[in-house]
Amino acid sequence: MKYVPEENYYTKDHEWAYADENLVTIGITEYAQSALGEVVYLDLPDVGQRVVKEESFGVVESVKAMNDLIAPVSGIVIEVNDILLNNLDSLNDDPMNTGWLVKVEIDNEKELLHLLKAADYKKIIDKKKK
Repeated sequence: MKYVPEENYYTKDHEWAYADENLVTIGITEYAQSALGEVVYLDLPDVGQRVVKEESFGVVESVKAMNDLIAPVSGIVIEVNDILLNNLDSLNDDPMNTGWLVKVEIDNEKELLHLLKAADYKKIIDKKKK
């Protein structure tokens, strides 16, 4: 079983979101990083850019594939993990913590209610393993 913190929200596209009031930190899950393999390129939005729920907000490219990053919520990017843009080790080694991607000030906290809880996300990745 991959690391799936109970306090986070998840998407079927394997992004995680941690909410602290109206500030949401977004990253890719450990399962996604493992499935992708070593990440070699990352394109993230700029601070101040708007992201829209269920739309692409960036690109992650690995030795295996290139995938869009899908926003779990809508809002304004207030911080980008700039360390990742020059050194992807944190994303490859610790995607659920130091490998976070962006922090977004969300428009509507009710969007979080439509995301998956940890138990539901665990069921999805367990099915993929079978």
